[in-house]
Amino acid sequence: MAESIVERGVPKTPTTPRWRRRRPMRHQVTYLVLIAGAVIAIVPFLYSVSVSLMNLTEANGGAWLPSTPQWGNYLTAWTQANFSQFFWNSVRIAAITIVGEVIFCTLAAYAFARMEFWGKNLLFSMLLATMMLPEAITWVPNFITVSWLGRVGPVPWINNWPALTVPFMASAFSIFLLRQFFMQVPNDLWDAAQIDGAGHVLYLLRIMIPLSRAAIMTLVLFGFIGSWNALAWPILVTSTPDWRPISYGLFAFIDEAGAQFNLQMAGSVITMAPVIVLYFFTQRTFIEGISTSGLKG
Repeated sequence: MAESIVERGVPKTPTTPRWRRRRPMRHQVTYLVLIAGAVIAIVPFLYSVSVSLMNLTEANGGAWLPSTPQWGNYLTAWTQANFSQFFWNSVRIAAITIVGEVIFCTLAAYAFARMEFWGKNLLFSMLLATMMLPEAITWVPNFITVSWLGRVGPVPWINNWPALTVPFMASAFSIFLLRQFFMQVPNDLWDAAQIDGAGHVLYLLRIMIPLSRAAIMTLVLFGFIGSWNALAWPILVTSTPDWRPISYGLFAFIDEAGAQFNLQMAGSVITMAPVIVLYFFTQRTFIEGISTSGLKG
């Protein structure tokens, strides 16, 4: 009877295609790769925290876990290396750099994205070409520039905040990032703003910047990390601890007897804490920015 029903044209229950049956396996492989990558990324951080709680013997002996957590290492690192001054220096340097970078990079990105002027494409291509240069190549011309500006200006730049912040207030990557984001905003918004009597400045402040919060917060995060972790350039333009950043303070744990790894790791954890806190504050903005990534279409 079953065969006769099939022969009469009653359709069979459709079977699941083979490629769909393999999809769960592909997902499992993807999850395993992601988990492995997460473990590889987080293990060094956890080991740093573990070493920061060890005594010097355990830290030099290669132990994985402290026998007794030495919470006093953080207080010792904060006081012994004068971390309070270096920490405050880094906060000031990062704040000044980020404010300047947001202002100048936003203006430059808007000009490249929304304004027409002679040589725009050539200038933008030259700007992108600077991203191919190693950072060390710019140290000598930047040092010559800040030294000359410090001699002719009213404020000395060497051993002061201008030398540590002004050269980094314009980033080719940040301008490129904001320019690409600005170009996704529909032109209809600009037409509507012109009808309401808005110019470029008002359009930038009222429309473009609110829609580009995700890109601006990305700029802030990357700018903060770059300024917070800088070491070679601050050592080059400073000779006193008055404006040296917190990364320089980690060298204070190297003495004639060798490196004090437990205090170095305690200082490293203190140094990483502001970056982690800033990331968690900006993470929600990154997620919200996904909804604005398709404005053009």
